[in-house]
Amino acid sequence: MTARSAGEGRCTVGLDVGGTKVLGVLLDDAATVRASVRVPSRPGTEGVVGAAAEVVTQLCRTAGLPPGELAGVGAGVPGLVDPLTGEVSHAVNLGIADEPVALAPLLADRLGGVPVTVENDLNVAAVGAARVLGLRGDLAFLSLGTGVAAGLLLGGELRRGHRGGAGEIGHIPYDPAGPRCPCGQRGCLELYASGAALGAAWPGRTGRPAAVELFAAAAGGDAAAVRVRDAFAGAVAAAVRLLVLTCDVEHVVLGGGVAEVGTPLMAAVAHQCRRQAAGSPFLDSLRIADRVQLVPAGVPVAPIGAALAVRDRVAADGRRPVPAPS
Repeated sequence: MTARSAGEGRCTVGLDVGGTKVLGVLLDDAATVRASVRVPSRPGTEGVVGAAAEVVTQLCRTAGLPPGELAGVGAGVPGLVDPLTGEVSHAVNLGIADEPVALAPLLADRLGGVPVTVENDLNVAAVGAARVLGLRGDLAFLSLGTGVAAGLLLGGELRRGHRGGAGEIGHIPYDPAGPRCPCGQRGCLELYASGAALGAAWPGRTGRPAAVELFAAAAGGDAAAVRVRDAFAGAVAAAVRLLVLTCDVEHVVLGGGVAEVGTPLMAAVAHQCRRQAAGSPFLDSLRIADRVQLVPAGVPVAPIGAALAVRDRVAADGRRPVPAPS
């Protein structure tokens, strides 16, 4: 891709800004990934903005494209996000917790006025998953990582909720008599269905991810591993059931670190969905297990979704969505 051909198109950059890494992709006019860059995260406002700008600069350098010729930059971040102002709050993993941070204007300023939008990371992952998997209809992207939460794409639009908390199903109590959650409640779903919960129940022993070790041991007939796997898959199935019963989504796409297990995870969750529905003609009629899918291994759906989201926003607004501060 030359600087001229790239600049004449609608190239966008998408960022997945997490607690350990910033992963970016450059999409060309046909929404094809042309380059990707990953750098370690840096905490705090200055660290987040600096790492994000570094990724954008490296991507543009790879493509021979001046950053000023980008159609826009979209960033997916954890926490509560106001997509109209680009303000981020409660992003504890990024070191942004006490006061809201106007992340979009700050990044736009660092990039010389490039249009920037900021969205919740699971929302952009839902957009990316729908595109990558070619899915139509209502979709929930269920992330099984440090916590548990979902991005919702309903009627072709993101459902953010009144205060940006739509999809925070990890804090619905799964066992009201269970241990106290950091959110202040007891027995929250993410204490049972997250990657962190799985790692606590089955500590890694060989250096591989705990989820991979667990499912391999269970497949090999380890009785203790089977019990942990089934309990975990049962909690994930409960999360899937919640999403279907509340939003009747056609697709529930499993993502996050645990999803790297692949087909064995999907099979275990589908089995638990069927088991949970066995005593209920109503649940059985919903065919919940048939709605479960997986993110393809190694496909960066969150930054792809972020790049698509900023493209749609710029096209809809006909202007730069978040101007750089004067």
